[in-house]
Amino acid sequence: MKWPIDGREAYAYTGGKAFDPALPCVVLVHGAMHDHSVWALQSRYLAHHGRSVLAVDLPGHGRSAGPALPGVEALADWLVTLLRSAGPRRVALAGHSMGSLIALEAAARLAGDAALQVTQLAMIGTAFPMKVSPALLETALNAPLKAIDMVNAFSHSTLAAKPANPGPGTWTHGANRALMRRLQASYAAAGHGNLFHHDFGVCDRYAGALQAAERVDCPVRLILGARDSMTVPKAAAGLAEALEAGVTTVPAGHSLMAEAPDDVLNALKDFLLAER
Repeated sequence: MKWPIDGREAYAYTGGKAFDPALPCVVLVHGAMHDHSVWALQSRYLAHHGRSVLAVDLPGHGRSAGPALPGVEALADWLVTLLRSAGPRRVALAGHSMGSLIALEAAARLAGDAALQVTQLAMIGTAFPMKVSPALLETALNAPLKAIDMVNAFSHSTLAAKPANPGPGTWTHGANRALMRRLQASYAAAGHGNLFHHDFGVCDRYAGALQAAERVDCPVRLILGARDSMTVPKAAAGLAEALEAGVTTVPAGHSLMAEAPDDVLNALKDFLLAER
């Protein structure tokens, strides 16, 4: 589906089902250098099991027009605007990495909102602060393709995840590298600049998580990769405490949805589809 948001086209994948705003809605927010496609298994399952789904492309990513927005707070405002345009009354927010911070900020903005209620918040592969090393930021600025290869290596805990996603024979490293390179190239071709440096700068600069956590008024679950070297599980401890969140750990690195798609789906099902 597409909506005009602030004069630019915004896109969200609906999981292969027509979007029905009357159903409880699950909103899936991707991380840096990704788009809606990273939620392939989770979005389709949820859409075919009683939920409406919006797996968004953030501005400047995938099918949503750029440029990218300057920070987590602006992206949360954009997400809230998109949700008000789409029309659901009850939404569960789930975000991965940078997207987890955006989902957190959006949940804080919607706390107590009678017209648009956030029922649950799932933060996947998250940490706070989500700092990026100066060396990686410099490489992202001056040699983005090299930085993509570095992050691709850091994001996976194994060279060949089995059974892999979407099935045996899929190379998770290669698929992730191709996605990041495509997004980087299309963003530059549109005249917007260096998406990699932008996205990782957004993560590095964000400082408001604990203040946002104070306003969140819904149940929260953290879903973490046991072998994540980008957002190591211990770096989420402060968030878990501030949000009084449950924590689920899955056997994966930072690319949880690719390395352990069934484990992530099962964790989301256990949290989002539970009767409340």
